[in-house]
Amino acid sequence: MPLPRTRGTALRHRLAELRGPDVPAKALDARALAALAANPGCKRRAILDGAGVNKAALASALGSPSAFGQSQFALTRGNAFEAKVKADGGAELLRLVHEKLDRSAEPPAGARVPELTATGPEGRTARTALALREATGTHGEWTLLDHPMLALDVAGSPAFLEPDAVVVHPDGSWTVVEIKSFPMLDGSADPAKVGAAARQSAVYVLALEQVAARLDPAPRVRHRVLLVCPKDFSNLPTASAVDVRKQRAVTARQLARLTRIEDIADALPDGVCFSPELPAADLTAAVESVPATYAPECLSACELAFHCRARSRASGAVTSLGRSVRAELGDLTTVESVLSAARGESGDPDDPAVAALRRAARLRAEALGTEAVAACR
Repeated sequence: MPLPRTRGTALRHRLAELRGPDVPAKALDARALAALAANPGCKRRAILDGAGVNKAALASALGSPSAFGQSQFALTRGNAFEAKVKADGGAELLRLVHEKLDRSAEPPAGARVPELTATGPEGRTARTALALREATGTHGEWTLLDHPMLALDVAGSPAFLEPDAVVVHPDGSWTVVEIKSFPMLDGSADPAKVGAAARQSAVYVLALEQVAARLDPAPRVRHRVLLVCPKDFSNLPTASAVDVRKQRAVTARQLARLTRIEDIADALPDGVCFSPELPAADLTAAVESVPATYAPECLSACELAFHCRARSRASGAVTSLGRSVRAELGDLTTVESVLSAARGESGDPDDPAVAALRRAARLRAEALGTEAVAACR
């Protein structure tokens, strides 16, 4: 008689069914996790990311391909810059950490660089935790963890994350290092790109805090991360300390609001599958079976944004106008209901949103000098 499956095993089996037969899972990285945390009400993204669905391939199969992804040239340039920063045992990287974050410590004459290879993400996560524990117990030395593997619980399912580096200071504290290929010009970089890097780093900080919480005494995870970029138009590394306390707090709060993945999966109809190999009509029906929370901000963070935008516009949903507009409109969820309320054809006059719309309609009519003023009274 076969042994009964545990809840976790059953969930993994269910998520594999949602991906489709023989479709490999796409790892949930920190960038995707930060975007997911920014829109915690979107069950569609939560289940697709939790199941490891390749959303770029899914968007193409739906006929709404995304514009995401770096060119091969950008990837090659980024890898070459990272290798330069970490050359000679990470000497330059450690110099920047000491200069920007820990001037009171002894300058790093060298550092321990533990081997972190292991089988599978679970093995690498365990090896990273062991290396962090060993490094924290060796006070007075610098330790560089190159591409460690961290695990973070997301809606009841583990997400495996790989920061560029984690540095253990001589006092035993831990710092996240994020290496980017966009330049710092005269000591500053593109604010939008720095903000995205900060949100990504905040996810790593949260994952490190979970590792630290299992140690006694728990080491300090620094909330100032090191952002390393090329200096001006050269390939020379420079760095800036970025405080991610705000991003960390927001991300932690948003992740706590995520509906558990197993709850979303249990609510789906039997036979739902998101394999890009399915006919377009079946795939569209599968995707539409999961509620989405679209907002214009999704265009810069989600591969399915074009598909969701088209559906939102077709249904006349006010979410296509932005989250701030949606919040102001209360129970008015469609553009048609908003216009009807503004014309005085529907809506409760005592509703603040309806009253504001009618007042705006009167002011517009007066400004245009039309006869619509009477109709708005």
